[in-house]
Amino acid sequence: MRDRGGERLGTVRVAVVGGADVDDDELDALTGQLRQALLELEVDDVRPVRAAGAAPDGAKPGEAVAVGVLAVTLVPVVLRSVVRLVEVWLQNRPVRSVRLELDGRSLELGDASGTEKQRLIEAFLDPGPPAGQEPAGREAADRG
Repeated sequence: MRDRGGERLGTVRVAVVGGADVDDDELDALTGQLRQALLELEVDDVRPVRAAGAAPDGAKPGEAVAVGVLAVTLVPVVLRSVVRLVEVWLQNRPVRSVRLELDGRSLELGDASGTEKQRLIEAFLDPGPPAGQEPAGREAADRG
């Protein structure tokens, strides 16, 4: 993570998975719509992710991007807004799911029921203490 004026910046990888009848051009257009919506939030940046591997013949260096994948740079306090925007954006679009990844955690928004989706979102937004640390207040409860 980088710093911006004392605030830690993180990068959320957002991958849009199109439905069975969505081609790369439509997926690219849908991802562009999502990018524009994300830029309206208080995020630091939203960029297409470069494709892994060699560029196709005739492409300029650095030109190849992974279709449907964005990197959203933000401060952690904005993460809930990003997840909520993606959840709402996903409705009524020919998209099967949207996967968000941050710090080794992932969340896939798609066909889950409302209750299950909310549970998954809360688990993604509140990952708990770092590995090897007890939750706050645990030691006092164990001693009592």
